[in-house]
Amino acid sequence: QVQLAESGGGLVQPGGSLRLSCAASGSIFSINDMAWYRQAPGKQRDLVARITRGGNTNYADSAKGRFTISRDNAKNTVYLQMNSLKPEDTAVYYCNAAVITLKRMGVVSDYWGQGTQVTVSS
Repeated sequence: QVQLAESGGGLVQPGGSLRLSCAASGSIFSINDMAWYRQAPGKQRDLVARITRGGNTNYADSAKGRFTISRDNAKNTVYLQMNSLKPEDTAVYYCNAAVITLKRMGVVSDYWGQGTQVTVSS
């Protein structure tokens, strides 16, 4: 089994910053892409940013220039640095990882964290 544990959410004023972390643990052989998604109340879950194992990144238009995704492969951890936060960034943020486990070598399985709340409000 694989677990993803997110941390770093909270309440921040508009214009502020937060750094989210997501650590993967369990029977992991390797992790391919890692990503952050978010879901606001009454809306679908949308991609915020994605990073490959080699460090290539892509961002939603709403995140470009404000958010930075990074990862530490040795720690199986992905980060999301969020700057210049806006009220419309308020959502539950979910970590996602494409994992090859020790029990199913050669098969890539999708795992999700339980989410961390980010609220941007004055």
